[in-house]
Amino acid sequence: MIVFAFYLFGLSAVIAGFMVVISRNPVHSVLWLILAFLSASGLFVMQGAEFVAMLLIIVYVGAVAVLFLFVVMMLDVDFAELRGELAGYLPLGLLIAVVMLAQLAFGFGVWESSETAAAARAAPIIENTLNTHAIGTVLYDRYLLPFQLAGLILLVAMIGAILLTLRHRRDIKRQDVLQQMWRDPAKAMRMTNPRPGEGL
Repeated sequence: MIVFAFYLFGLSAVIAGFMVVISRNPVHSVLWLILAFLSASGLFVMQGAEFVAMLLIIVYVGAVAVLFLFVVMMLDVDFAELRGELAGYLPLGLLIAVVMLAQLAFGFGVWESSETAAAARAAPIIENTLNTHAIGTVLYDRYLLPFQLAGLILLVAMIGAILLTLRHRRDIKRQDVLQQMWRDPAKAMRMTNPRPGEGL
């Protein structure tokens, strides 16, 4: 059952990641991305990292993927025009992809695993502690600076998404608080005494 679940989650993650790239509708791409996140969280649960799995669901599926949906739907980008321009850059993109695949092939071809290097990079094992406590100890002790930089990058990305979707419309009336505070009460009202049957 465990082997079946592993292959199920792994195959689902690979297919979802492939569909994210080839889907023509950006909303469908985001939905496939959510499926990839859920499959990856299932793999984390099978490895005993329940905290990372729940973090992946809460943060990425519950926040980042929803943010992607809002940005895609609010930017109102003409994707048909973008797909038309894509054909002009297709040869250059294929050339860059071939170069990157060749570099990865050369890199993995000369890869040699060293036990001493792996032992030096391994995180210290904390006995008799919970998974969440062990992750927090390593994250806020050895990797505090990269963790803070990742949070800063996410903050900048959030501000950029807000600025992209912010639009100032000039054809609507806006509230001017200072003008309301500085108005003269004597000029703000006018007393009238209409006669019966007459309007204002």
